[in-house]
Amino acid sequence: MRKFLLAAALSALVAPAFAAPTTYKLDPGHTDVIATWNHFGFSNPSAHFGNVDGTLTYDPANVAASSVQVTLPLSGLESFVPKLNEHLAGSDFFDAAKFPTATFKSTKVQSTGKDKLKVTGDLTIKGITKPVVLDVTLNKVGEHAMKKVQSIGFDATATVKRSDFGVGAYAPMVSDEVKLHITTEADAAKAK
Repeated sequence: MRKFLLAAALSALVAPAFAAPTTYKLDPGHTDVIATWNHFGFSNPSAHFGNVDGTLTYDPANVAASSVQVTLPLSGLESFVPKLNEHLAGSDFFDAAKFPTATFKSTKVQSTGKDKLKVTGDLTIKGITKPVVLDVTLNKVGEHAMKKVQSIGFDATATVKRSDFGVGAYAPMVSDEVKLHITTEADAAKAK
């Protein structure tokens, strides 16, 4: 009987490590993409990209099989300065009337330590696609106390060059490099 109980306890501890891959839908209300740049050396303004749509698949037993795909509607771009919002959406920068979304699709996911990932993928802005690497911290995986569904949360950072995507106006006075910080929660579909 002791052997059985020991085996059962070990199975309970080991089972999460061999959990099946789970696909999650990003929660736009708890997902934020913040871009920060330098403005003529005087300040470091930022803009928020909201209304994010996307999915991610996370496989804790085989992290390389994980993936993420995200769409950023430029209608969700908010700098909290109305004239800057108009300028960023205009032809000098995102040309949002012609290119209403930016997208990211992972091509490779690697574990770099406990709860640390490196996610390489293709970022597309204004029809131009370039590789970008996200340094990711897995915050938590488990049942969400409010939603009563399996959820996942992470933060990620990256640095991109605006000029690589055709939005390099005023560089280098306005920094070509833009720092990205992403935080998100995503939810698995409820079991039926």
